[in-house]
Amino acid sequence: MAQNRKDQLKALFGTGEPAPVAAIPADNPPIKPMEAESPARARSASGAVKAMGLSLGGLSREIEEARRLKESLDTAERVAPVDTGLIEASFVADRLDHGDHDADFEALVASIEASGQQVPVLLRPHPDKQGRYQTAYGHRRVRAAGRLGVPVLAIVRPLSDIELVLAQGKENSERRDLSFIERALFAHELIGRGFERGLVQDALSLHKAEMTRFLQVADAVPEHIVRAIGAAPKVGRPRWMALADLLKSEAARVKANDEISSARFREATSDERFNLLFTRLQRKVAKTDGAREIRDGKGRAVAHLTVAKGKARIDFVEKVAEGFEDFLGEELPRLLQRFEQERADPARQN
Repeated sequence: MAQNRKDQLKALFGTGEPAPVAAIPADNPPIKPMEAESPARARSASGAVKAMGLSLGGLSREIEEARRLKESLDTAERVAPVDTGLIEASFVADRLDHGDHDADFEALVASIEASGQQVPVLLRPHPDKQGRYQTAYGHRRVRAAGRLGVPVLAIVRPLSDIELVLAQGKENSERRDLSFIERALFAHELIGRGFERGLVQDALSLHKAEMTRFLQVADAVPEHIVRAIGAAPKVGRPRWMALADLLKSEAARVKANDEISSARFREATSDERFNLLFTRLQRKVAKTDGAREIRDGKGRAVAHLTVAKGKARIDFVEKVAEGFEDFLGEELPRLLQRFEQERADPARQN
């Protein structure tokens, strides 16, 4: 009995049960081996078609994934060159000036000049100035590109103040190239601007105890002294806390202000500046019993006067400026003469 067309197609493509085979009469001769293999060959052809179907299915999925990737790229943020003259710093600074001895910045400039900028910066449209931008992170790369006179590669994204702070803090925390005091000042300034403490901790990836230590140092060391020293990348929390202890007295702060205005201080690197100030504040002046402290018009202790057995001795606190010895030698006779005149004329003493 012959199969109908539908059943034959189902059998061919393996989509249904094969049509029943007519019973073979008992007196018919045995089936030859090659004839017995025909159904197996039919099943083999069915498996190949199935495999082809699976391959087509996989290809369809790949096409769909490629389509989705294209859509994602079409809507993704683009990296574009931006004129550094149109870019301003973030409203809250996260870095301190390293002065004229910032080897890391010079290396960055050389790297961009030789190999181009590898990592884009993040900018936002300036909230108050049309056509200008504000940096969320990548301040050093912006500076380096400006030094070289080339545009900086940037992603421009609309950001709220909170989003900018979070992006700025997290990028710096991940790069781990901010010094202790830079992070402390960054946290202190954000708190001062009214940002919640929890938000600042998230921005800097800090635990509560770490946040407390940062704020302690930032509160204890006058900001103008910190900025004069700079980032001091090799100086950690213990030494900054020790410096804060040394600055507790008004006399120490007067001495510190004198040091940071000196030429040797300005010419030193940031770490050296910290050490210069720290060493000077640690220095103890040996005083003789009964010595009188002499201060200048700014309240700074400049010398100690000791009188013993009718003889006077002056010990200067710091090394005197070059040429002061000659000046003192010329002025001392005039001082003695003036003293004698005033002692001889009681009226002038009044």
